[in-house]
Amino acid sequence: MPTALNPLDRQLIELLKVNARLPVVKLAKALGCARSTAQLRLKALEDGGAITGYTVGVASTRSASGIRAMVLISIESKNEPEVVRMLAKRHEITKLYSVSGRYDLCALLSTESTHELDAVLDKIRVIKGVVDTFSTILLSTKLDRPE
Repeated sequence: MPTALNPLDRQLIELLKVNARLPVVKLAKALGCARSTAQLRLKALEDGGAITGYTVGVASTRSASGIRAMVLISIESKNEPEVVRMLAKRHEITKLYSVSGRYDLCALLSTESTHELDAVLDKIRVIKGVVDTFSTILLSTKLDRPE
């Protein structure tokens, strides 16, 4: 995100985080500016890379028996691009972070069962460049703030 966002830009981004489908007319009204101003700011934020895309929020349909896990992954640094590319192909991985310390990556996984989780972990471990993994199953969410 560009470093020089003005207050109007920040407000526009916050509105879009809540509902990225708001029409420009409603955005302008909420911002207290002209429709053309809102449209120009939106275009500038897109062109400048502050807004990289729009997504859809989906209500969780996962059953109570769904399994979420955090997997720390140690890799050979020379293979990082390929490891990340292969991990990105796994639909079970919902987020992938680069981390510091003993492990290089942290993957958040979501599966329907421990059996499925075990199979995904086996597939991660055989990716060329993966040296070690450490997994932990997430039990409950104690705090979940929007980013």
